[in-house]
Amino acid sequence: MSRVHDMGGRYGDGAIDPTDDAVFAQDWHARALALTLAAGALGQWNIDVSRHARECLSPKDYARFSYYEKWMGGLAALLVTTGVVSEDELASGAPEGTSPLKDRKLLAERVEAALAAGGPADRPSEIAAIFKPGDRVRLRQRSENAFVDGGHTRLPAYAAGAEGVILRFHGTHVLPDASAHGLGEAPEPLYAVAVKSADLWRSPEHPADEVILDLWQSYLSPL
Repeated sequence: MSRVHDMGGRYGDGAIDPTDDAVFAQDWHARALALTLAAGALGQWNIDVSRHARECLSPKDYARFSYYEKWMGGLAALLVTTGVVSEDELASGAPEGTSPLKDRKLLAERVEAALAAGGPADRPSEIAAIFKPGDRVRLRQRSENAFVDGGHTRLPAYAAGAEGVILRFHGTHVLPDASAHGLGEAPEPLYAVAVKSADLWRSPEHPADEVILDLWQSYLSPL
């Protein structure tokens, strides 16, 4: 089953303008980013959960929403489903009382340090790396989440089943397929994998070009 957000390599969505270097096309985009970061600082979800929330927008909304509208749609759903706000509070914009999370709010003086710290996802793992740079691999034939039907994954559908070459071992990192669904961090080896354009699309404009994908070990098998 295809997923509405998995748009890589799809025809008909228009050209990408590489000259567009605007930081924010509209003022409210900056506010959307700030609100998303501030809400994330409450600690009620992780980045994989937030990505999956955007992916769960209805196909109709996903197709018509702009980039930051998708962010706001996903955030609204998260705020309600995690109990941070009620549907009435979200609709009215007014609190119904004092939030138990009030002491976790991201103060202005903490923003710079919070952004600098980021959210590292490297973790120790009991799973040993089985690939090294130069190894040829095949990407998993099915791009779907192996734990949850319709769940989050970082394996794009356009690359499923393709052959590639390991460029770099990144260490062991949280597996998004598990983390997005409350199944634990399940860290495993993560690699940069190069796949030829000619192995992805029937008539690529530049067949020798490569697409570099960061892929977890469970997405890969040896050739």
